[in-house]
Amino acid sequence: MKPLKGAVILDLSHRLPGPMAGKVLADLGAEVIKVEDHVFKDPFIEGLFAQMDPSFPHWYEELNNKKQIVRLDFKSESAKAEMDKLLARADGIIMGLPPKVRDFLGVDQATLEKRGRPLCHIELFSKRNLTRGMHDLNALADTGLLKLYVEGHEEPVLDPPFLPVAGIAFGHKAATDLLAGLLKARHENKPQFLESYLYEAAEELLSPFWPKHCREHDETRFLHNGRYPCYSLYRLSDGHYAALAAVEEKFWQRFCESMGLEIEASKRFHFADRTIFDQIAAAFSKVDSNKVAGLIRAHDMCLSLV
Repeated sequence: MKPLKGAVILDLSHRLPGPMAGKVLADLGAEVIKVEDHVFKDPFIEGLFAQMDPSFPHWYEELNNKKQIVRLDFKSESAKAEMDKLLARADGIIMGLPPKVRDFLGVDQATLEKRGRPLCHIELFSKRNLTRGMHDLNALADTGLLKLYVEGHEEPVLDPPFLPVAGIAFGHKAATDLLAGLLKARHENKPQFLESYLYEAAEELLSPFWPKHCREHDETRFLHNGRYPCYSLYRLSDGHYAALAAVEEKFWQRFCESMGLEIEASKRFHFADRTIFDQIAAAFSKVDSNKVAGLIRAHDMCLSLV
C-alpha cells in the first residue's frame, strides 16, 4: 500500500530526525524531495559528523535513498526560482533551514501564508523552551529513561544504548505530526505551521513503557529488559548470542525439549535468583550457532541468532 502516492513533501532538514520523518513519508508513497545547499550539504555526508564517524554517510544513504536529492546555491536568484516551482507542488515541508535562508528562499511563514496553498510546515526542535543543546542521549537522560539502561552497571565507562532510539522515535513523531497538520490544512483550506520536539517525543512515545507507578516504586526490571529467564540473550560456545523470547508456555516447552532441559513452565518467570538463568546459560554454552540454527529451522519456539 502507498497511501501517500501523489503527495509531495519538501525535506529541508538534515542529520537524523527530519530525514527520518521524510523516509517514513517516502515509504508511504509520498514524493519526497530533499533540498540541500550545494556547498553546505547534510552534515552526515560533509562536515563534522561525516569526518568523525564513517557510519554517518551510510546513514544518509539509508535515510534518503527513496528521495529526490536537489542541490541548489542558496545564495542565488536561481535557487529562489527553483524553490518557487517546488513550493507550487508541495503538500508539506520539513523545515531545517536557518531563518535568513528560509526568508531569502521564500519558505518563511509569512511568504507561505501569502501563497495560500493548504500545506503543512513542520519545524523540529530539541525541547520546548530549551535554552541549551540536546542530543539523543540527553533526551533519554532528561526523561529519566536512561536510568533503566544504567541500572545494575558499575563500569567506569558505559556504552550508550545500541541505537539512537529517542531520535528515531522523534522522526516518526514528526512524520505523524506533519500528516495530522496536512489533514487540518486541507480541512481548513489554509497552511498549518507546526513544531515537533525531541524531548517531548521521547516523553510521549517512550516514557509510557516505564510508567509513573513503576518509577515511584523503583521497579526497573521488566520482561523486555531481562527480568525473566525466558526472555534474554545467551552466549553460545562459538561466542555468538542467541535471543530467547519463549514467553508463551508452548514456546517454552518446545525450547526446553529441544535443549534437553527439564524446567517447568512456571519457572520461566522466576527472577528472584539466577538459578534458571544459569541453567539456560549452561545449556547454550555447550552448543554453537550452527546447532542453534538447526533447532530454529526444526521448531517454532521464538528463538533467534543474534
